[in-house]
Amino acid sequence: MVLHADHQGAAEHGHRITAAIACHVARVGGTVGQLTQLLLHPEHEGGRHTRTIALRSGQSRALDYIRRVWASASDAISTTIALSSRHEAYEVLAALRDRIETTPWRGERGRTAMRVLRAHLNFAEIAGGPLHHASERQTAEEAGVSRTTLRVVYETVLRPQGWLRRLRVGHGREGSTWYLGDGNVPDRDGPSVLSRFRSTQFPPDPALEEWTTPETAATADIDSTVLGHLMGHDAFAHHALGSAALMIISALHQLPHQTVTELVGTSSVSRATTYRTLKRLGDHGLVQHTGETWTLAPRALEGFGIRLPDDSGNGHTPAQGWANIAEQHGTWGIAARRKGRHTAERAAYQQALDRLSEHRSRAVVLVRNGRQVLVPLPRPDEIPPAWHAPDGRVLDPVTGRPAADWRVATDGRLILITPSDQRSYDELAAAHAEALSEWESVA
Repeated sequence: MVLHADHQGAAEHGHRITAAIACHVARVGGTVGQLTQLLLHPEHEGGRHTRTIALRSGQSRALDYIRRVWASASDAISTTIALSSRHEAYEVLAALRDRIETTPWRGERGRTAMRVLRAHLNFAEIAGGPLHHASERQTAEEAGVSRTTLRVVYETVLRPQGWLRRLRVGHGREGSTWYLGDGNVPDRDGPSVLSRFRSTQFPPDPALEEWTTPETAATADIDSTVLGHLMGHDAFAHHALGSAALMIISALHQLPHQTVTELVGTSSVSRATTYRTLKRLGDHGLVQHTGETWTLAPRALEGFGIRLPDDSGNGHTPAQGWANIAEQHGTWGIAARRKGRHTAERAAYQQALDRLSEHRSRAVVLVRNGRQVLVPLPRPDEIPPAWHAPDGRVLDPVTGRPAADWRVATDGRLILITPSDQRSYDELAAAHAEALSEWESVA
């Protein structure tokens, strides 16, 4: 005997198998009719989940489910790339990294979106392809932002513009399933929704004779690897150096000795913010300028595994100076507090799941010839034979008349018929009789 406790997990597993079959049929050029025929075939093991829906909820609901799965699979196939090897997957990730580094991320929200996207790219590189798993808390810790900010950039920047697609929402201990896109989907919401995404140098109204083009260039040029190393540290929290410092440091690491005008283009940071950020970085000894050109200090990036050669070509020993910067700005300990809060939330969520599982009725199944057969358990809805009426109806014990919404099943148990049911009483009774017959044949 096997205790079958997690019904939701079994349903999700069946849905994932159905979705995988639908994606395969869509990729080879099949149709929704062929998918329907495949899933409803009685001998096809992959269609067990769909046939279960048809048995429990009716044929029409199963067909609606197949159409929804087909629509999702067709959309996924049209926006994804088939990868035949891990080498091709890394080539796709490398091309995506180059595209991210040359895309202008204007405004505070755009720079925050860059940090979140870089966190997902880190997860994808570990997973070995654009398809990866990550929870909101895990991504927020990697990017060094709060969960509230994370959700804002998900809904306003990354998902509308096609950089990220959430294929499945996480449940329990599993994170959500994400797929990295190339950002080619145009923004349908317009600047009204992304009011903070564009640079503050955009004019409010062309009638005021202000410029109608951004001062930042159409392309950027940064080193996102450096940004990925630095973004999780407290020194780059919102109230410390911030995301603008990340972009400028990454741009200077990619191309040293830049003027302010060049930095505005390569970092996608407005001119006024660039001047303020350079002054703040200079006060901490992270950048230095000669004439009109700026460059990183020789030991600016040490402490995060990034070694810069000195004049003799030798690498320095990594130093730890970022903690002092975070302490000066009052942001030291933000990342640790965020991780501690996330740990407490995970523990509380797991306790809630454990309490919920304790109240679930555990169904008992028998495994016979590789198949699971449900064991009928005693139920409290059995009624005395005196309440039975002809045609499967049940008598109301108070009035003595047949109840309109209730029927009696073949095993003497009550069935409530509501307008939302898509199966008639006869279909429900037939399904129950089939399950009972299967159980009796096994027993």
